[in-house]
Amino acid sequence: MKRPRIAVSRLAAAAAALTITATACSGLNSASGEQEFSGQTLTVAGTWADAEGQNFRKVLDGFTKKTGAKVKFASSREQGQDDFALFIRDLLKSGKVPDVAMVPQVGVLQQFAQKGWLEPLPPRVELEAARNFALVWQNYGSVRRIFYGLYYKASHKSTVWYDPKAFEKADVVPPKTYAEMIDSGGKLARAGTPAFSVAGKDAWPLTDWFENIYLAQAGPANYAKLATNEIGWTDPTVIKALKTFGKLFKDNKLVAGGGNEALRTDLNESVGAVYGKKPKAAMVYEGDFVAGIISGAFKRKVDDDADFFSFPPVGKDKQAPVISGGDAAVAMKSGKNKDLAMSFIEYLASPKAAEIWAKQGGFLSPNINLNLNAYPDETTRKVAKSLVDAGEAVQFDMSDQAPGDFGGKPGAGEWQLLQEFIRDPSDPEKTAQKLDQAASKAYLDASATGTTG
Repeated sequence: MKRPRIAVSRLAAAAAALTITATACSGLNSASGEQEFSGQTLTVAGTWADAEGQNFRKVLDGFTKKTGAKVKFASSREQGQDDFALFIRDLLKSGKVPDVAMVPQVGVLQQFAQKGWLEPLPPRVELEAARNFALVWQNYGSVRRIFYGLYYKASHKSTVWYDPKAFEKADVVPPKTYAEMIDSGGKLARAGTPAFSVAGKDAWPLTDWFENIYLAQAGPANYAKLATNEIGWTDPTVIKALKTFGKLFKDNKLVAGGGNEALRTDLNESVGAVYGKKPKAAMVYEGDFVAGIISGAFKRKVDDDADFFSFPPVGKDKQAPVISGGDAAVAMKSGKNKDLAMSFIEYLASPKAAEIWAKQGGFLSPNINLNLNAYPDETTRKVAKSLVDAGEAVQFDMSDQAPGDFGGKPGAGEWQLLQEFIRDPSDPEKTAQKLDQAASKAYLDASATGTTG
């Protein structure tokens, strides 16, 4: 299944439509300009809470300052709901549907579009997206060639974070290949520090580990096929990747405490094992958001105390993986103020809206026109540049593309089976069979209810 692409002719038609309707269209491109929506209220729903929620509200304040519109933000996490799709379904049932939803998974975006809950984004938003984003991000926001979602916030999930002092002590340098990374892990262990701390308790970091290994080893074509269920989880490429992943947990010197310790370690604890007061490991794999944990939870200066390298390729003539995720702004069809919603999403597509959160930290944007100097530290600038430079090579998080019962449910599906696997990685073929059975059921159920793309 090929990913949808936005045709040049479609953009040309959008440009013509925009020219014709410029005087009639409201919002950021309208003739009336500033404060056009004074006295109106926009409702936005998303997952962000705590510091992220506060930073996003600053972005909303920027929209208010520009347009005069008041913005109310409803956070699913602040209301105790971790399942964003369920959160939106409940709002729909209660008649409190938001004008805009910040959808955290591409599979959920596809689900909402297929249910008829979303309003296609108009030409003016599509053109703003075309100016500021690589085509791959527009494609991930499209379902059956219809543009529904504008990716505002992204993550770079192919970064390995390390303690420069531990590397210096063991006389190792950032590796260029996966084999070099494992070899460096052995040197670090012999110098007194286990190589990795792994956040197995949270489970989702295990899916990210597997996805990076799979993409780096099997290549983008197979990755796309597995992500869309075109090949099964018993495919030889899957078994090979599981064997590669499992080798990490056969030696307690590579993963601090081995699989059992990993299953007791959440993400913050895994970062603390490298950057806390009593380091237990030299490296921790996860996305760019690790930098925010380092500076926030452990009060370390990222540029001084931390560094990262790209997740390395696995095997000869392979490319380094670039896996991302993100949050897309969609307009709900049953929202009360569609024009205001579209103007807000157009605003989110601008470099200015990205700059507001970038300055606060804990944020990465796929906007190619955002000045990298907006980021608060050199390390984040390097991560952001790596993501933007990847362009069309970016692959979206595989588990986010799967039905939730398989790719995103605690205690079930891929999460549970990979937890079981790192506890005992001796039989990757059996794990592959279980993964295949769970995926087949989830995709079949999703197909029957029209909830998968």
